[in-house]
Formats: sequence, structure tokens, C-alpha cells
Amino acid sequence: MKIAKVINNNVISVIENGRELVIMGRGIAFQKRPGDDVDKEKIEKVFKLESKDMISKFKELLYEVPPEYVHVTEEIIQSAKEQLGKTLNDIIYISLTDHIHFAIQRHQQGLQIVNPLLWEIKRIYKPEFRIGLKALQMIRDRLGIELPEDEAGFITMHIVNAELNEQMGDIVTMTKIIQDILTIVKYHFKLDLDEESLNYFRFLTHLKFFAQRLLSNTLLNHEEHDLYQLVKQKYRKAYECTKKINDYIQKTHSRILTAEEELYLTIHIDRVIRRH
Repeated sequence: MKIAKVINNNVISVIENGRELVIMGRGIAFQKRPGDDVDKEKIEKVFKLESKDMISKFKELLYEVPPEYVHVTEEIIQSAKEQLGKTLNDIIYISLTDHIHFAIQRHQQGLQIVNPLLWEIKRIYKPEFRIGLKALQMIRDRLGIELPEDEAGFITMHIVNAELNEQMGDIVTMTKIIQDILTIVKYHFKLDLDEESLNYFRFLTHLKFFAQRLLSNTLLNHEEHDLYQLVKQKYRKAYECTKKINDYIQKTHSRILTAEEELYLTIHIDRVIRRH
């Protein structure tokens, strides 16, 4: 294995089967040049990002970020994959590494940014937020830096972003949509939803993908069928709430819900209020 490019003393790239890989290891590039053999005993981590654009951006980032920050970020990402049982988009290697680097810089300068969505993030993305809290613990244990809970919220959003493969701005908008719909349901029925229940979890999952469809202009729109009319009649109270949600979507996003979206919303609302 030959060095293709020296990025810094701790990072190199190699070409393997026509694919560029980024390799990290303390001192792996010390006094080395392109074409030299890679010291395999010094390899600590190999990054196999899918696209050339991702590799290029990642290499650029590694010029600036201390290797220990990269290592802890990679640990956080691996932990997230294991805990969630999901594949995360490669963008997280860039976005989360960059965020943690910047967050530590801000912390060292005494600058703290408040996360205005922290309360919503805790409620809507519970599994991901637990990973965010664990990330703060990893940063504390590995780097001796105590970041505030707000940063767990920001880390959570990067994980959600990588799960759904959306732009971060869209994730913030999605979170607002989900929270607003939950508030509409809560006040329409004048009750507090059981956030630990399976039906609440199902409702949240539905809302996440509904918000994603709304923002990507891909609302479900099959032909109206008999089930829609049946659900409207059978779950009248839930359907009334769905109409309020439709009004909200129309006012805030200038969209009208399709019959199929109304159908599924009504079914989920009925579930969550009956067995909350």
C-alpha cells in the first residue's frame, strides 16, 4: 500500500482498487512522501467515504481539526450506528467533525450558543438525544472538555440529519412542524400524550416522515378510496383534529394535505389519544 497524498503528519490518503481512502494514525506521515510505503502498524482508522466530493471535503477538514477530535467524533458515529441499528449518510463525518471542532473552540473562548430547540429535540428524537448525551460524555472522557447540554441537542440534529439524509435547515423546519402538530393534538383533545407509549413512538415516526414528504413535495397522493370515507366517519374526533393540522399546513407551508395523508394522520391520532 503506497501513500497517494500526505495531508498532515497524522493523515494520508491512498488509492485502493481505484478508490481513494483516508487513513489516520499518529505520526503515520512523518518524513513520508507520496509513493512511500504506508506503515501499517501506525494505522488507527481508515475512512471509506462513498463519493469523491465527500473525500475531498473530509481531507480539507482534516487539515484544520486535531486528530483527537476526529477520533472521538468517529467513536460517536460508530456508537450511533450501533445504538440505532441504522446506516448513516457519510455527510455526518464532515458535519459532526466540523461541529465538534467548532463547539470546542467556542467553549474555550467562553462563547456558549443556546439551542432554541433543545426541549423539542429531547421529546421528539429521544434515542438520538441519548446518543448526544453519550457523545458529551465521550468528549469529556477523551478530551477533558465539558460541553453544555445544548451541544447534545446540536449533535442529535446532526445524527437525525444523517439518518434522513436531509439538509440541516430542513431538519430544523421538520422539528418545528412535528412539535406544532403535537401541540395541535394536545390542545384539541385537552390531554397530555404518554411520551413513553408505543403509539406515541409510532405517531412520532409517522410525523417525521410526513414532515420529510411535506418539505420534499412528495406527499402521498394515491386515488381516494373507500377507506378514507370510512375513517372519516369512524374516527370523527380524530379527523376534526386532522383538519386543524391541514389548516396549519396550509397557513405555514401553503400546501393542502392529500386525502391519503389525512387518512394516515387520522388513524395515528386516533391511536395515540385512545391508548396514550
